[in-house]
Amino acid sequence: MLRQVQVERDILAKNDAFAAANRLRFEQDGVLALNLVSSPGSGKTSLLVRTIAALQGSVPLAVIEGDQQTSLDAERIRETGARAEQINTGKGCHLDALRVQQALDELAPAPASLLFIENVGNLVCPAGFDLGEAAKVVILSVTEGEDKPLKYPDMFRAARLMLLNKCDLLPHLRFDVAQVIANARRVNPDIAVLQVSAETGEGMDAWLDWLHGELASAVSRREESVTALKKRVAELETQLLSLRASLAE
Repeated sequence: MLRQVQVERDILAKNDAFAAANRLRFEQDGVLALNLVSSPGSGKTSLLVRTIAALQGSVPLAVIEGDQQTSLDAERIRETGARAEQINTGKGCHLDALRVQQALDELAPAPASLLFIENVGNLVCPAGFDLGEAAKVVILSVTEGEDKPLKYPDMFRAARLMLLNKCDLLPHLRFDVAQVIANARRVNPDIAVLQVSAETGEGMDAWLDWLHGELASAVSRREESVTALKKRVAELETQLLSLRASLAE
């Protein structure tokens, strides 16, 4: 048992190192990286396709697709005109930071752009693996039941935003929206919640506004970092000139 715990710690430590490198890369480039997580069948890819269609032409974006097998979702994304890199995990139930880093080298996201990382459909494993993303966004469909945040608390605790998808089906279901939001906030009091429908477009404006706001913040942080770096370089140049002058005396 102790050996198993140590192995798990080693795996997470290595992953966290790669995640830190990814995060630094995103911050330096002003790339907003979002880790999209959900159970299978939540409508995650459909929501992503609709999001890309709404953003194309106004925001540069790219997608990393994670699945155990096939490239079907990546092909759907490419049909929108967006660039996508497929990662097949085989028996693995989640993406890890190293595989994301390798995909980044292929995609080379543009500065001040959006990067969507669509994780493997699973509400357990992806919760524990940092990819270097700015935020996890958990997608929960109204067909899944109000108890999911309580059954899978680690995922909802790790997420900053919950998208309640397939809300067009609410008139046909016994689903308590207030209860699922209460359950989500029971495990994560700070989680934001948006109700959307990838089918009808309901709630998409609020989701797009959230994306624009988060991207603006990422770009602003990059500009602040660049400004601070330039200031530091100028200070060092001034110190060097002063040193040279003193040596010449």
